Amino acid sequence: MKIAVIPARGGSKRIPRKNIREFAGKPMIAHAICGAIESGLFEHVIVSTDDEEIARIAREWGAETPFTRPVELADDHTPTVPVIAHAITACQALGWHIDFACCIYPGVPFIQIDDLKRAFELLQVSQAAYCFPVTEFPSAIQRALRRLPNGRMQPFYPEHELTRTQDLEPAYHDAGQFYWGKSDAWLTNKSVHSNGVGLPVPNWRVVDIDTPDDWTRAEILYTAFNK
Repeated sequence: MKIAVIPARGGSKRIPRKNIREFAGKPMIAHAICGAIESGLFEHVIVSTDDEEIARIAREWGAETPFTRPVELADDHTPTVPVIAHAITACQALGWHIDFACCIYPGVPFIQIDDLKRAFELLQVSQAAYCFPVTEFPSAIQRALRRLPNGRMQPFYPEHELTRTQDLEPAYHDAGQFYWGKSDAWLTNKSVHSNGVGLPVPNWRVVDIDTPDDWTRAEILYTAFNK
């Protein structure tokens, strides 16, 4: 069995009620729920939350909320892996046999069904425990600079100060959208990044929404992409 788990706690501080605030005509979390359901990949689409309003809205959009996330797994510092492990364990207690679980973050209005499908295929053919989308940094990280207190600039990697960017190895970062994982990887608390295979996606489809400015930018981009 394959399940999607959307972790959506109620205590967002930088953007209050971020997970259920309206984005492009529907609650933000609905974009993740609809993407998961429309992909046809999952027997169950679960929302793990400590918040009853989020749970209610999630059910209205077709997700299931078969358990309430414990308070100790719903603070600012809780890592993702224990939250998904808890969801798997709670669902196993219902008699479900879970082979794969895909964590889909709730703030992903740019999620693509094809990415979900290709990532699952890549997970199956790889020897990795996880698969997740990654994208290239827009600039070479080897040419990064630090700004000193006096305003002077200093290379992080002086040995590459004069290296042409086209001669440097490309670097990638986590797109922050979803993580496919084998059930036992989640349950044994394996770290995602050091045990995963990356699915490259283009930069323009990667938007991190953490601040009000991020939200405004995302709305503008969403409108432009969907004209």
